[in-house]
Amino acid sequence: MESSATGTLDEAYQRLHATGPEFDGWLSNHGPMAAEAMVRRGHAARVHQWLDGYMRRLEEFPRGSGPIGAGWQEALGDPRRVADWTSYFRREVTAQPWRQVLETWWPRLLPGVAAAATHGVIRVGHAVRALTDDGEDGDHLTELAHGLAYWAARWQPVPGAPGAGPPPGTERATAGQPADAGPGAADALAAVPRIADQSGGIRDRLARLAKLPGWPAALAAPQFPASAEALRPWLAGLVDATATRYLRYGHGEGVMMVHSATAPNAILRTLPALDRHLWAPSVAASWAAAAALTAVYAPAAAVAPTPLPDSPSGPQAAEEIFARAVEHGDEHVIKFADTAADVYTRTGNPEVLAAAIRATKLIGR
Repeated sequence: MESSATGTLDEAYQRLHATGPEFDGWLSNHGPMAAEAMVRRGHAARVHQWLDGYMRRLEEFPRGSGPIGAGWQEALGDPRRVADWTSYFRREVTAQPWRQVLETWWPRLLPGVAAAATHGVIRVGHAVRALTDDGEDGDHLTELAHGLAYWAARWQPVPGAPGAGPPPGTERATAGQPADAGPGAADALAAVPRIADQSGGIRDRLARLAKLPGWPAALAAPQFPASAEALRPWLAGLVDATATRYLRYGHGEGVMMVHSATAPNAILRTLPALDRHLWAPSVAASWAAAAALTAVYAPAAAVAPTPLPDSPSGPQAAEEIFARAVEHGDEHVIKFADTAADVYTRTGNPEVLAAAIRATKLIGR
């Protein structure tokens, strides 16, 4: 990426790091994620104008209460300590290579993948992409610290999901080969049961999963590949499936269903920065997050996609879809179009472009 675009992202980070990770209760600050996506996809010139409008909703960065040290477990999942966590991780990424920090904390945070409706892992995924593509500088490292801190402060497990160990089915597969049985990502998603009472916030909804008939079986349904080489394509298939399913199921909750695709995609983008022994639990956490969001937000019935005469096609289609998202202006639409562009580049499936267009209809400006 051109140095001027990287500079724009640094400027955006500087503005946003003076704001808190949440506003209006516990709505997540999407500014760093949307700005990174806009810069990454060639819309750096629009970033500051977009921030001028978006930042009117944001709040000042909160005050801390005390340092986090060896007893960090006590502060895990405590949103009141987000400033303390941010100070902690800023020290960590300054004192040692960022990949080493990520290697240490990824397995600690991964079991809490549902943190802030998955925004913790999503923000980290955007920060890792920026560091990987642009190289290291102070503002990029600080953004990684903010992302890790938000994840730690809002740490929340998916009920019934495995911890940092191998995902269910891994030990039953033959090394280097796919497991013998079990559905792929798309079929497994189709079989996820829904909670009957889809009301309230995400914490209330997730709590209902513990009593949902069929939920343990749904979590264990996919038979993950045994080899690291095969895990990455499986996770890509999960991202492809969740993003494409938005076309037919996004009406359940236009905003929240976006995260069923963007959360696993954040993990997919992070895999290359991780040691391969962390890939298996990362895929398991991705599945748990996507399945949970499907169970608590997806409607029971799909809608038939309507023809979209203005749907783009050809090699520039992904760029056009993202440009439309930027024009729309909503942060969720921008982030979903960013993931949809990844999927279209990988698969050429026009339905994912239609899904991105549908997001512009379901989500208000």
